[in-house]
Formats: sequence, C-alpha cells, structure tokens
Amino acid sequence: MFDWFQLASKKEKRMIQLRRYLHQYPELFFEEKRTHNFIVNQLSCEIDTPVGRNGIKAIFKCNEDGPTIPFRADFDALPVYEQNDVPYRSKNDGCMHACGHDGHTAILLGVAEIVNEHRHLLKGNVVFIFQYGEEIMPGGSQEMIDDGCLKNVDKIYGTHLWSGYPSGTIYSRPGAMMASPDEFSITIQGKGGHGAKPHETIDPIVITAEFILSAQKIVSRTIDPVKEAVITFGMIQAGSTDSVIPDTAFCKGTVRTFDTKLQSHVQHKMDKLLQGLAIANDITYDMEYIKGYLPVHNHPQSFDVVKRAANELHLRFNDSELMMIGEDFSHYLKVRPGAFFITGCGNKDKGITTPHHNPKFDIDESSFKYAASEFLKILEIEEVF
Repeated sequence: MFDWFQLASKKEKRMIQLRRYLHQYPELFFEEKRTHNFIVNQLSCEIDTPVGRNGIKAIFKCNEDGPTIPFRADFDALPVYEQNDVPYRSKNDGCMHACGHDGHTAILLGVAEIVNEHRHLLKGNVVFIFQYGEEIMPGGSQEMIDDGCLKNVDKIYGTHLWSGYPSGTIYSRPGAMMASPDEFSITIQGKGGHGAKPHETIDPIVITAEFILSAQKIVSRTIDPVKEAVITFGMIQAGSTDSVIPDTAFCKGTVRTFDTKLQSHVQHKMDKLLQGLAIANDITYDMEYIKGYLPVHNHPQSFDVVKRAANELHLRFNDSELMMIGEDFSHYLKVRPGAFFITGCGNKDKGITTPHHNPKFDIDESSFKYAASEFLKILEIEEVF
C-alpha cells in the first residue's frame, strides 16, 4: 500500500528531535507532569487524559465497525545520574532516561503524525497509549487498564528499544518472552554481642550467609532443569564495625520466573528454608515477598503479524531469546491479544552498546525508523489501513 519505511524515514529527524527534548527533561515514575503535558501538545486527535493516574489515550477514529488497534509507549525515567557527554544530556540531576522510554515515546509520536497525515485512508481506528510509571511496581499499566484504556480495542502491540541488539533488527517470540520480576526482602533477628565471644550470640550474619547459599539450591535442585528461574541477592546489610556481632541482618533481591506455579514454588521454598533456619538457630525472621508484573506472553497470531511485518519490510527479524527482564506490558496482554517486540538500538561502530539502567546508556537513534515502520506495517496487516 505505502512504503512505510520511507514514510518513517522522513520522520526520522522529527523523532530524534522529540526524543532529545524528552531526554533532557526526564521525570521519575508517577511524577511525569511535564512529560505528560509535552506529549498531549504534540497530538492532533481525540485525547482522553488522565487515564489512570497520569496516562494518555489518543484516538484516531474512522470506522467503528473496523478494527481498533492500540500501540503503547512508556515515558517515565530512572533515578540515575547521567554520565554521557552529549548535547541532549539530562538537565534534571539524578534523573535519566536510562531505559529508552524517551525513544519509545518519540517513536509513537512520529507514528501518530504519519497516521494523522493519512487518516483519510483509515479503514479502522488507531489508539496510542502513553503510559506512566513502568519502572516501578505496581506500574501504570494496570491502573490505565482499570480506567478503561483497552475498552473497545481488539489487539495491542508495543516495542522496547534494546541496546544489546543492533539497529535494523526486530526480535520477538510466541508465548513466554519476558519474566515476572518479583522482589523480596528478609530481616533475620539474632542476638548480638562481642565478636570475641560468638558462643554468647546468635550471629545473624552467618545465618544470612547460610540462607543465601542454600537459596541457590532452590533453582538448581528443586526445579526442572529445562524450566527457567533466577534468584539473585542484590543487597546485604549487617553490622557497623569489626568486633561487634549485630542483632540483625538484612538482605533483598529478586526472583525471575515465567509461570505463576514456578513463581509460587520459589516463594514457598524460600519461606520453608527460613523456617528451618529459625528452628535450628533460635532466630526469628521477617520476609516480605512482592510478586511483580506478570510474565510477558505473546499471542501466537499477533506474533505472526509482527514477524510478517518485519519480513515484508525487509528488516532483520530474529526469534527472541527468553529474557529475564520484567515489563508491565504483560498486563495489557492479559486483557487483550497482542504482541511485544524488541527493536535493536545498539551500534558498535558508534560505541552504543552500554546496557540499560546504566549512567552511560544511549540509543542509536537510527533505530527509530525501523520501529515506526514496523508499527505502520502492523496497521496495514491488521487492515486498519
């Protein structure tokens, strides 16, 4: 119908301009007022806002009997001090778009402009969902869903820029794609005392160390090896000097799984392990376990649309590996069929390979036209155009 890649390429400078503005003025999750207003001011269609706490639903209506396809972008940033020496460096110290959400928003705004320029050819309806608060639970997606952002839509699609894959590539897979990112924190209460007299204490540091080592056996010895799970401890805190055994020790971390049964199994085993340590060592403990976003599960037919779109655009399509990262796009897929895909934004020649959530993270902005053309081709395949 159209050369979507050519149309997206003509919007490349515009999308880069939008992204660089957003990058300079990042806002943390659930605090995105300026970003919200900026997005609204770029749109030329029917707008519903706020959806949920701070979300935006932009609607191009043409035919109520035609298909209605929404696309989603997130727009919150992270509490990271940027270390990139670039003209568009963050002007909000301690806050940075270190995960590509500025790019996601710029891409959808570019797609919205192209749809607006060709809206007279629409046979269906296009919805753009701009979501706040993806980076921290409970996330913005469920609040927006509860407020009706998926009402009267048929499917939903979204993308995530990924510096680990080169620009010009699209990755996705049917079924499970991204994990559920659970969080846990554990306090072990022992009995402090002099470091020279450990027999008069109940050392919470040693018991915490025993728990951390034993917890690794939950994955290696209680879960089928062909199934995927990760337990990672990211923080340990205990004591304040060398010769004092403290009363308490604290640790926290994350559990990543792809199905709810395995998720519950890991939580149960962690608690049973702590119960055993409590009996054996006369300690008490407190465990807070927070189940994260649902795993991202792509619907097979929608995955086929993503793959077909990439192939017809002559982009380099690849089957994605299972990814242990979490994404609250999963909640949309629980309500409506759809698919999530990865757009490569790394470029070794430009030195853009730094991983996400890093103070030196950046994006190869040439990737924007690939994501935008993919979205537009999806609309054609879904017979919206």
